[in-house]
Amino acid sequence: MSKQILNGGDLLVKCLLKEGVTKIFGIVGGELLRIYDAVERWGREEGIDTVMVRHEQAGGHAADVWARATGEIGVCMGTLGPGVTHLVPAVAAANADSIPMLVIGAQIGRMFEDTGILQGGIDQLALMRPITKAQIQVEEPNEIPHAVQRAMKIALSGRRGPVFLELRETALVRAATEEDIKNIREPKEYRPIHRPYGHPEEISKAVEVLKTANKPLIIAGGGLIASEASEELKKLSQAYMIPTGTTINGIGSMGNDNKTFLDSYLISNAYRTAASESDVILSLGCKWDYSILYGAPPIWNQAQKIIQVDIDPNEIGKNRFPEVNIIGDCKAVINQLLNEMEKNLPKQKVSEWSEWNDYLQEIRKNDAQLIPKMLKSTKLPMKPERLVYELFDFISPDTQIVLDGGDIVVFSYKYINYKHRSPRSTFYPISMGHLGVGIPYAIGVKMAKPDKMVVCLTGDGSFMFNIQELETAVRLNLPIIIVIANNGCWGMIKSGQKGNLNKRYCDVDFPPIKYAEIAKSFGCYGEKVLKPDDIKPALQRAIDSKKPAVIDVEIAFETPSAMKIVGLYKKSKGLFG
Repeated sequence: MSKQILNGGDLLVKCLLKEGVTKIFGIVGGELLRIYDAVERWGREEGIDTVMVRHEQAGGHAADVWARATGEIGVCMGTLGPGVTHLVPAVAAANADSIPMLVIGAQIGRMFEDTGILQGGIDQLALMRPITKAQIQVEEPNEIPHAVQRAMKIALSGRRGPVFLELRETALVRAATEEDIKNIREPKEYRPIHRPYGHPEEISKAVEVLKTANKPLIIAGGGLIASEASEELKKLSQAYMIPTGTTINGIGSMGNDNKTFLDSYLISNAYRTAASESDVILSLGCKWDYSILYGAPPIWNQAQKIIQVDIDPNEIGKNRFPEVNIIGDCKAVINQLLNEMEKNLPKQKVSEWSEWNDYLQEIRKNDAQLIPKMLKSTKLPMKPERLVYELFDFISPDTQIVLDGGDIVVFSYKYINYKHRSPRSTFYPISMGHLGVGIPYAIGVKMAKPDKMVVCLTGDGSFMFNIQELETAVRLNLPIIIVIANNGCWGMIKSGQKGNLNKRYCDVDFPPIKYAEIAKSFGCYGEKVLKPDDIKPALQRAIDSKKPAVIDVEIAFETPSAMKIVGLYKKSKGLFG
């Protein structure tokens, strides 16, 4: 087959290869055929491939998690009209968590505007405007190299996020020239490679504030993961004995193998104590959003001084006003802080902070002693915590964990750090709280990390959003394991009706469904589990099957205790009495 660069489709694929892209997730469409043809004729030999899913939303989620898992940009496509509109939920979730994606959408040629052509007539740029960093439209092949370069630069610079690239059909079907090919440049020629450092005056101010601290606390967020700064964080935290917690997006930046680690969610008594008693907080790439209860009372001490580090100026001062704000990349800024602290921080502070850390670590030990009590319960249906514990106790520390759902995800936070977590090994769209990512995320992670075990914990409601992607997993021979926490309802909504609406349950309960049998019909391994002691053997059978697997575990409907903490915050704002 010809490897000649014939048209805009070939040109686009050549541009993506120059950026190191190896996977394009999506569904083929008429206006995208030149792209698929380029991949088929010569692209696969060069190292790029298309991944067919069964719904564009799932393709978007797979591209999103590819970026989360690898640190590279994720790429997805949708044809004009329904293809692009189906991508919206996935793009919105990625945008909310600052995940770099190139979202490619087709569009009709301008000569067909206002003609009533099939699937045309949608202003896709306007549709994508609220959920992407930029929207770029291309009409001719010669515009493609610059458009791809611009899109990549925007997606990967500063606070990362999705960029929408709309290709009119004319750009893809018309002939490309030798001059167009020459305009495909090396990435280092058109986007920044070096990390932005913080202003030296702010670094000095930060250390002066730390000098006043008796009970400092570090919070690491998704920005720290994005900057690959886990080792720098550990060095800072452990060299100076500063207790450290993470956000959900920061899971893995520190873990149980670190003597200053607290946890990743405020359900932890140690983390919550640190939030209420600390006097100086060093916030590293952390959004002060709902996931840490906005830094608000009654959980958070309002007399705290905050040193906020973020690459995005728009995040500075959101919900809490910082004493010091440092605009820069977390990895670069931590190294600046380490240099300044080495020169100007009194050594006796380490001893003082060590005592503070010891106090919090003792609380952590007391929390850990509560686990055996929970395991004694033999009541059926089993408690949700029992499922989570049995699952996390079974898997190895390097297992890639995908979370999908409402209440079951909150229950999982209690044990998410039960074993050491590495950066980029836990996946959940925390900012959007988006249901239905489970199977697509598991597929994307397994493709990104084929040598790792991938386990998805999902609710029975969220499982059904993209159940069709079981076929994708079977077709691609991806032995992922999906564990369904089956409580027969929309658990989080039912919890809200239970706690705030006097148990007036409306539209929240499901009929019995044989999920394991459905999975078998797709060609997966499937098994139903009722007893806690049967969970680990079922997981082992799933592994031994070497197939995509679905383990349907029946659990009781219960409200996570963490929701009571959220309730405290809402009451402080005048909700619920």
